[in-house]
Amino acid sequence: MYYSHFGLNQAPFKITPNTEFFFSGGNRGPILEALIYAITHGEGIIKVTGEVGSGKTMLCHMLPTRLPAHIETVYIANPSVSPEEIVHAIAFELQLDVDRGAPRLEVMQALHDFLLARYAEGKRVVVFVEESQSMPLATLEEIRLLSNLETRNDKLLQIVLFGQPELDDNLRQPNIRQLRERITHSFRLEPLVPGEIREYLMFRMRAAGYRGPDLFTNSVVKHIARTSLGLTRRVNLIADKALLAAFSENTHTIKPKHVEAAVRD
Repeated sequence: MYYSHFGLNQAPFKITPNTEFFFSGGNRGPILEALIYAITHGEGIIKVTGEVGSGKTMLCHMLPTRLPAHIETVYIANPSVSPEEIVHAIAFELQLDVDRGAPRLEVMQALHDFLLARYAEGKRVVVFVEESQSMPLATLEEIRLLSNLETRNDKLLQIVLFGQPELDDNLRQPNIRQLRERITHSFRLEPLVPGEIREYLMFRMRAAGYRGPDLFTNSVVKHIARTSLGLTRRVNLIADKALLAAFSENTHTIKPKHVEAAVRD
């Protein structure tokens, strides 16, 4: 609606993860590079935590675009399943020829054979598990058992757990300590601070085609930082509605009142 008003060619603040809008500030770029290194060189389980709307899904979508071609990725978006179902879910995503009602041991054997074949071709498989704080403890334990699939020298399956801070609470449970000890790399996405939010806002605007001067004053950025708590999803929602409020007044100047209207909405 406001795109032509601000000289944009697409929406700058959609909350769906578009890798064209990946912001490397706020330590996101270094975390992405560290994840790439950990996946290509690591042997344990990797954990990424952050509050709701902090950018975990964007990282998850960025990784397949940056990982080497010999690494195949599997994406599990709904981990609230039983131990048997998580094995079937991975087999389904890998398009293995197993019946949905096949017993666990049969699916595990098919998965093991598939991974060995990939390994013989010089390829590796990594599983990304989103919202893993919702995963039952028994299913987390099944994840640990999956990480046991290996040759004499190398792991056959790499696992990356993405979750909210509650994942750390789950991993502190005594009956899950074996999994906790398998985690070799842990990363945490922190909220953006006001200076990073200013960079983030203008980065997204430029990526969407904006070519004018900085739209966001210090007072506007501070207001957005305070109300969004530095979480990128909230920043996107507020900025989108603030631009719409400015457009409705036929102005190109974003004012605190536009942010206030966005927050109220």
